[in-house]
Amino acid sequence: MTRSEKNTAIADLKEKFSNSSFFYLTDASTMTVEETSQLRRLLFNQGIEMRVVKNTLAKKALQSIEGDNNYDGLFESLKGPTAVLFTEVANSPARVIKEYRGEKGERPVLKAAYIDSSIYVGDDQLKALSSLKSKEELIGEIIGLLQSPAKNVISALKSGGSTIAGLLKTLEERAAQ
Repeated sequence: MTRSEKNTAIADLKEKFSNSSFFYLTDASTMTVEETSQLRRLLFNQGIEMRVVKNTLAKKALQSIEGDNNYDGLFESLKGPTAVLFTEVANSPARVIKEYRGEKGERPVLKAAYIDSSIYVGDDQLKALSSLKSKEELIGEIIGLLQSPAKNVISALKSGGSTIAGLLKTLEERAAQ
């Protein structure tokens, strides 16, 4: 790889890392071509991009990003074969990896994950990452909680229509006296 090719690769990785709030570092070595293709297909169907990278280029790309991002905790994980999973939904790669490993075995191994400025290191973090709720799931839960009291009031009004009418009539009669 020539110097200009390396600079282009670093610039490309820098852009991907800068534009992604969530990415995972994995080790998919020792997987067959067929297994890797199947994993890539599963990831692609969930909107996740898998890219095999050279560790030194990934490290240089992360170091060149300006701002408040602190990627130092990831550098120890950039050893051995590395594939980066770029995603828009924080828990999707963890769920796909967990599902895939349930079928096939212990690969791919999670080296580290960067989730909105938090760093998770080690394969033992896979369970915690897969149980994270996505932004859409959290919004859905909040809307459900907000709608719940209103639904209770409306259903009580509908079910006790005659009771409410009687209650209003009694209150009206008391006010007239």
